[in-house]
Amino acid sequence: MKVTICAVGKLRKGPELALISDYLDRFGKAGRAQGLGPASVVEVEDKRNLGMEAEAALLERALPAGAVLITLDERGDVVSSPEFAAKLGGWRDNARDLAFVIGGADGIAPSLRAKADWSLSFGRMVWPHMMVRVMLSEQLYRAGQILAGTPYHRV
Repeated sequence: MKVTICAVGKLRKGPELALISDYLDRFGKAGRAQGLGPASVVEVEDKRNLGMEAEAALLERALPAGAVLITLDERGDVVSSPEFAAKLGGWRDNARDLAFVIGGADGIAPSLRAKADWSLSFGRMVWPHMMVRVMLSEQLYRAGQILAGTPYHRV
């Protein structure tokens, strides 16, 4: 199961990039035995600042064909880490690739949100899109560890 994170904006060197790289690397290495991964990040940039719809068009072009489309959105479902792992496990068992979409500063255009197979929220608060990348990367790794039955996730 390939996992693609499609995100608006270019992440420069810094602590966020280091964390994302670390968690996605861990996810890829540990997830292999679980049939998870690899994970990659595709960044798009609306250089002309045309807004959410322009970002949505760029994101749609970056989506892998046939992948389950999951938007990261404050209106999405709030789930526990074990529930997230179970969803990932179900998609893996059905041989589905995943595409997580993270919008820009204004969020994801309604037209793209409407196409989502699932929408996920990291709580009722709004998070900076760069932090969402970090949190998603860690949750992917955590889900792999939950599915593998390791002690990484403690309840």
